[in-house]
Amino acid sequence: MKTEIGKLTFPFSVFTFPFINMVFATNNEHKLREIRQILGDKIEIQSLAEIGCTEEIPEDADTLEGNALQKARYVAEKYGVDCFADDTGLHVDALDSAPGVFTARFGTMNGFGDSHDATANIRCLLAKMEGKQDRNCRFRTVIALVRHSADNANFEEHLFEGIVEGKVVTELRGENGFGYDPVFEVEETGLTFAEMGPEGKNAVSHRARAVALLAEFLRK
Repeated sequence: MKTEIGKLTFPFSVFTFPFINMVFATNNEHKLREIRQILGDKIEIQSLAEIGCTEEIPEDADTLEGNALQKARYVAEKYGVDCFADDTGLHVDALDSAPGVFTARFGTMNGFGDSHDATANIRCLLAKMEGKQDRNCRFRTVIALVRHSADNANFEEHLFEGIVEGKVVTELRGENGFGYDPVFEVEETGLTFAEMGPEGKNAVSHRARAVALLAEFLRK
């Protein structure tokens, strides 16, 4: 298998490419909605539930790239479909780049609640940032695409990365979005993702930047 990685410089333009059908290795409705909004109707995205994948998919690598590849490989190889998966990490300078690969379960790892509980994650982050002067951070998304090769003999792998710089604010701001959106202020806008709304977020977010690279690759 061949694995390649790409990075994108913004802004990006609207994409034109043949109709494509592939699976996004998630059942997270927030992520699905975001991805579908970004890609529009040129790529039909199916969730895990829509292909009948109900089992727990391994996600125990120690890097974002590793987790994304692990999920995409599992689905592609077991179900015989072209698949992409993502993993996202929040890297906070004052916390030595934590929570990083543990972003989704940061709260429960530190006694603040259940795994993947956004409220617990935010409470944990704000508690650990209390009194810190350096609040700089960045969100990083890595998308792994595993798809059939041109001759259908095997799978090929590609990685796409999106990064957005910002800072951790001291209190929740905004009503939109999900996850850490109310406490992540985007450097370019001075607004949290939760204050920006879907269109604003999708214009600058880490996930949008990674997805744009994926879309650019698919139209080739």
